[in-house]
Amino acid sequence: MKQQTKAYLFAAFAVLCWSTVGSAFKLALQEVDFVNLLFWSVLISLFVFIVFVSFGKEWKSMKSQSAKDVLSSALLGFLNPLFYYFILFQAYDILLAQEALTLNYLWPVVLVLLSIPVLKQKIGFLSFVAILISFLGSFVIATGGDVLSFKFTNAYGVALAAGSTVVLAVFWLVNVRDKRKESIKLFMNFGFGFTYILIYGLITNSIEFPNINGIIGVSYVGVFEMGVTFFLWMKALSLSKTTAKVSNLIYFAPFISLFIVNLTIGEEIKIATIIGLLLIISGILMQRVVGKRS
Repeated sequence: MKQQTKAYLFAAFAVLCWSTVGSAFKLALQEVDFVNLLFWSVLISLFVFIVFVSFGKEWKSMKSQSAKDVLSSALLGFLNPLFYYFILFQAYDILLAQEALTLNYLWPVVLVLLSIPVLKQKIGFLSFVAILISFLGSFVIATGGDVLSFKFTNAYGVALAAGSTVVLAVFWLVNVRDKRKESIKLFMNFGFGFTYILIYGLITNSIEFPNINGIIGVSYVGVFEMGVTFFLWMKALSLSKTTAKVSNLIYFAPFISLFIVNLTIGEEIKIATIIGLLLIISGILMQRVVGKRS
């Protein structure tokens, strides 16, 4: 089998896994609260990364990290998984799954905006138009299609979903400067993240052992949202001739997610959600095309 074919297979499986997490979050949150979903899923994902590091025989590399590397992981672990999922899980708890998952796809647009002051990048007129298109899409979703009323379906939930995109964009801006191997970074980041979550849980006395349905829910999230899927995606990127060949597949995920949300949770997918998602993705793809030309 050719390397590029393998890359497509790894990427396709990763996209399918990520397409289920919107439903998985909602179903898991029916059994546990967002704090316990965060605690147990991160713990499970940490075990997944231990397996990856062990099979990759990377424990020696782990020991050779500098103090700067460790401090970087301490910061990255606070951003993701702690802060990002702390906000995102609350958004899913409040909003419809279709609203939370589509709004979350706005993070590449926020990344472009943050790269202007942080990375000193400049954007042209067409890039600015592309950003406006994506934000218009998010506004359509947030207002349930009634854009002229300026009334959000749930202002707090929308704020949480929008806030999660900012946290994720900041995470990637910081992460791009860290040149360590991804499996090592993931293990370190989630190790620190779990420590923070454990401290929070002990202080608030909010950690509880879930029931059987809860165990299934947090395990699925830990393995397929935070664990194995990251590895599959990184493997696809490493095997592909160019990142663009596989990265464009990620835009199938939200549309598949909407189908799965309707099938598993029974949410009736709103026309506003579909229109908003199309606008968000169109803006992101337009931004990528404009960026390549410039």
